[in-house]
Amino acid sequence: MIKKKICMIGAFAVGKTSLVQQHVHSIFSEKYHTTVGVKIDKKTMVVAGRQLDLIIWDLHGEDDFQTVQMSYLRGASGSIYVVDGTRRATLEIAMKLKGRADQAVGLLPAIVALNKCDLQHRWEMAADDMNRLAEEKMPVMKTSAKTGRSVEALFQTLAGLLLEVS
Repeated sequence: MIKKKICMIGAFAVGKTSLVQQHVHSIFSEKYHTTVGVKIDKKTMVVAGRQLDLIIWDLHGEDDFQTVQMSYLRGASGSIYVVDGTRRATLEIAMKLKGRADQAVGLLPAIVALNKCDLQHRWEMAADDMNRLAEEKMPVMKTSAKTGRSVEALFQTLAGLLLEVS
């Protein structure tokens, strides 16, 4: 069995924990619980006929009061950068975190999750933002932890990328 550590990275309250809970346990809670430090979950998946254990590190969000510790990324095989589509500033934070992560651990397979697509009528993302993401050469997926839209596909896509580099 192949084991891969992946990190959920992003700003405060973008839905990292909710995406993990939807993926691992098929649940969504309206109650907000701040992640302190890191929360670790595991999910076994079959990708391209191969069994893969994803060890998912849900890192606390970055904001004005706390920064993500790059030491949490040691040993990671890939990452998901989560952006809240209703808060444009979270894109800037995610891209800043990606730059710091690339410096700390090198280039890893990564995906951007544009979360809260169930609230797309409230999105602040513009065409320029989408073009900027395209320049990063990472897959971008619109997700909703609430409805489950594209959550499984998000993790399947990253798992496929991880297997390509193994």
